[in-house]
Amino acid sequence: MKSVPIMAYRVDLTERAARDLTRLYQTINAADSTLARAWFNGLETVILSLDEHPARGAAVPEDDTLRQLLHGRKGHRYRIIYAIDETNRVVTVLHIRHGSRDAFMPDEPA
Repeated sequence: MKSVPIMAYRVDLTERAARDLTRLYQTINAADSTLARAWFNGLETVILSLDEHPARGAAVPEDDTLRQLLHGRKGHRYRIIYAIDETNRVVTVLHIRHGSRDAFMPDEPA
């Protein structure tokens, strides 16, 4: 039997999500900790892994048209909030926020 390759999704970041990543990187870099850098690298890996099976993320409680993956442990858990465009096979990361923050509103200021 011949296997059919599954076409991966493209992963895009909104300007806001890119700023979130930059801010997190600067914070982690300031800490100059090997563990902190490993955590950040893991975050990037999780984001890039959305190109395969993006629907594995849970629905966002505030908006069930969006999905989320969690990264980190208690106290340092971040929500990666994203949308899936099945037609164009694009995953758009909208925001990366600390899990303890108030509910996410897609139209809230960055």
